[in-house]
Amino acid sequence: MEYKKPKVIAEIGCNHKGDMEIAKELLRLSKECNADVAKFQKRNNKELLTEEQYNAPHPNPSNSYGDTYGAHREFLEFTVKQHEELKAYCDEIGIEYSTSVWDVTSAREMITFNPAMLKVPSACNNHFDMLRVLRDEYTGEVHLSFGMTNQEEEKQIISFFEETNQAKNRLVIYSCTSGYPVPFKDVCLLEISRLKNEYGHRVKDIGFSGHHLGIAIDNAAYTLGATWVERHFTKDRTWKGTDHAASLEPTGLRKLCRDLLATFKALNYKQTEILEIEQVQRDKLKYRKQ
Repeated sequence: MEYKKPKVIAEIGCNHKGDMEIAKELLRLSKECNADVAKFQKRNNKELLTEEQYNAPHPNPSNSYGDTYGAHREFLEFTVKQHEELKAYCDEIGIEYSTSVWDVTSAREMITFNPAMLKVPSACNNHFDMLRVLRDEYTGEVHLSFGMTNQEEEKQIISFFEETNQAKNRLVIYSCTSGYPVPFKDVCLLEISRLKNEYGHRVKDIGFSGHHLGIAIDNAAYTLGATWVERHFTKDRTWKGTDHAASLEPTGLRKLCRDLLATFKALNYKQTEILEIEQVQRDKLKYRKQ
């Protein structure tokens, strides 16, 4: 297997708490940790939620930023102009901007300023009206997670992008277990191998979106064939909000990026049977029959 240099996505999502200055601070921290991409989320909440869902209380009031779930979601939502500002800031500091899109309106809004990549979250990968916008009206990479998705649904999604010959050049699919956080036994890393074997020749690349704790298994995901590694990112895991507890803080993200790069450098064969670094030791230590 030929290994590509790993790419790390810092999934900021809504961990900015609705504050642009915190969002920019998280971008700076992502860059300082050597992440390749920083990603947000974009929702049109009245399109995405039923009226009943919008007006219901948040299921976990201690994490809510509003009196209703709709008010909570609106508080955390950035406008299109704010996303453009975040992309411009990413360009300024040298990190790739991206966002997940959850509905048709958000997809159309985000493609207006042409980010290099957009993400389809597991919850929306069967929203074919939205997928059609990303396939037919957008030219960048489409990254798509397969959490809570059965194998028949996977085939339908791949085939949908193949209808217009878009999968091989533009589609990146992610192994994912949707849970917050996910215990190690449910991460199911060998799903990466399955996706690689079944679809590696039909899509642009394979990724891993991890919702587990710590960084012990991300290197394994990479060695199994996931070029892209996506992890939730926050400044402080104790902050108010649903995703912080399952996110990496700067120290963890920095170590993750460091370790993945070290693994990339190590994944090769010996260029010669005896390496130069070994020859010195061979001359000094290798047994010679007297």
